Amino acid sequence: MLHAEVIVIYETDFGGAKQISARFDTDAKRGLALISPTAIYVLLLLAVPLATIFAFSFWSQDFLSIDRTLTLKNYREAFTDPIYRVFLLRSLWISGVVTVVTVVLAFPIAYFVSFHVPPERKALWIFLITIPFWTSYLLRAFLWKVILGFNGVLNSGLLGLGLIDEPLTFILYNTNAVVITLAHAFAPFTILPIYVALEKIDRSLLEASKDLGEGTARTFFRVTLPLAMPGVVAATLIVFIPTIGDYVTPRLVGGPDGLMIANMIQTQFLKLNNAPMGAALSVLAMGAVTLISLIFLFANRRFLK
Repeated sequence: MLHAEVIVIYETDFGGAKQISARFDTDAKRGLALISPTAIYVLLLLAVPLATIFAFSFWSQDFLSIDRTLTLKNYREAFTDPIYRVFLLRSLWISGVVTVVTVVLAFPIAYFVSFHVPPERKALWIFLITIPFWTSYLLRAFLWKVILGFNGVLNSGLLGLGLIDEPLTFILYNTNAVVITLAHAFAPFTILPIYVALEKIDRSLLEASKDLGEGTARTFFRVTLPLAMPGVVAATLIVFIPTIGDYVTPRLVGGPDGLMIANMIQTQFLKLNNAPMGAALSVLAMGAVTLISLIFLFANRRFLK
């Protein structure tokens, strides 16, 4: 009798396990069906182009003919030719400066909106911050060219006020103009993630810090800033990664001294008919950005837990 009961219980449990397993299989199939279109979309528009660029970097080209024999010639040339090294290092430098400038200038704005703007007006401030997105990126670059030009708005205004005797020449067609233009273009991308991180901070923690005798400055550096670091890290990556690949702004306002690695890649693909060399430079640029980003994330891992 006891043996029969054990068999019944075992069969009941086994049947329940089979039902649970079947349900999990059904849920897994539904999940795969839901993510399959997105996965295919990502593979077609991201993974396949990246794989193609990576394959091209090991080939060679003679005008219009592609030699698919695997070679490291492009990488050897990229590492040994000083011009490519100069362009890559300049791009990393400009991207780093733009990132620092935008984050330093964006944090006070995000802090003001989060802590000092009444809740009913915050939506209006966010709306105003996103106004630059209304205009074309190309148009904004052209406007900075007009502002910073030899006879532009800035020089004309300073001359009219008598602050300078001749137009300033160091603000256009160099790295300074590129940094200014890119910092303005990516400012909203920096403000918004920092603002979101600041909004998530529990205000009672700040009150507790002050109750324990901490001043405003110490509360900011010991409570507010560490809790806002996920937003700062996100803003840093959002700015640093795309700016190194920008080629429109350097072409319009950078001049010979402000060109970046993306401009050299564009030249290799479109003017010199050397797609494999352009692909190799693209891979090196992506590798440099990935390495620096991983180092930055590793350095800030304690803030991202």
